[in-house]
Amino acid sequence: MSVLWIALLTLQAPPATDIYVADLRVFHRRVSVGTPVNVTARPGYDNQPFFLPDGRAFLYTSARDSQTDIYRYDLRDRTSVQVTTTHESEYSPTPLPDGKGFSVIRVEADSTQRLWAFNLDGTGARLVLDSIKPVGYHAWADDHTLVLFVLGSPSTLQIADSRSPGAAGTVVARDVGRSLQRIPGRAAVSFVQRDSVNGAWLEEVDARTHEVKKLVKTPPGADFFVWTREGIVLTASGTTLYQWDSQRGGDWQAVADFAPAGLMNVTRLAVSPNDDRLAIVAVPPVKF
Repeated sequence: MSVLWIALLTLQAPPATDIYVADLRVFHRRVSVGTPVNVTARPGYDNQPFFLPDGRAFLYTSARDSQTDIYRYDLRDRTSVQVTTTHESEYSPTPLPDGKGFSVIRVEADSTQRLWAFNLDGTGARLVLDSIKPVGYHAWADDHTLVLFVLGSPSTLQIADSRSPGAAGTVVARDVGRSLQRIPGRAAVSFVQRDSVNGAWLEEVDARTHEVKKLVKTPPGADFFVWTREGIVLTASGTTLYQWDSQRGGDWQAVADFAPAGLMNVTRLAVSPNDDRLAIVAVPPVKF
């Protein structure tokens, strides 16, 4: 679900999506994926998974009772627990750089969308950035630098410093996509640059120098991108999973088809810190 829809939550329910988990293996820089298992399996919206630093669980967004809260799924126990219990809605849970909490996009009582943070147990709600709004998506480039998707016409990609919460962000790109992902081992974040003439490109921005660099043209229909720690980028279009090797370059390669497992319209992905599991957001199969 696009955060652009947040203002409409009171008028319509978010789309039904489930989160699946599959074993992941990277061998000779080629990705292979096991059979996806539905780990949410309930009516409604479960989305935006992000693995915690220890790889034992992931946080995700779940819409229940006309709002969204953050939940945690434990891979060993195969259980979900509610983490935030607030009157506001929280989206896009992302572990903080120190691993002691997580940041979210919070829809406040007056519909303002700003970046907030919580402790891992859902306590200690606090603003991270005061002035930048409406924030749609975010990624931590290092222990204090944020790259933000800020809603607008057009949307902008902004860089901000959490040590200066009241400062304005620096705009480094315009008309960008929703997928922001830190590039492993570097203070850089990948994003999608839209181009009505040449098509969309996956690009990167150096969070310290603000230099923007083209990486590769995106596959048709692909919207969200994730990185393995070895520098392989994964994305999905329809039910097909693709990889692109940032070290070797070349074209996208199809590496898996989730149609036989019953998945439809695969969107977001998340890779565990050890590159051993893949979380997959998809529309569940229709039951008759």
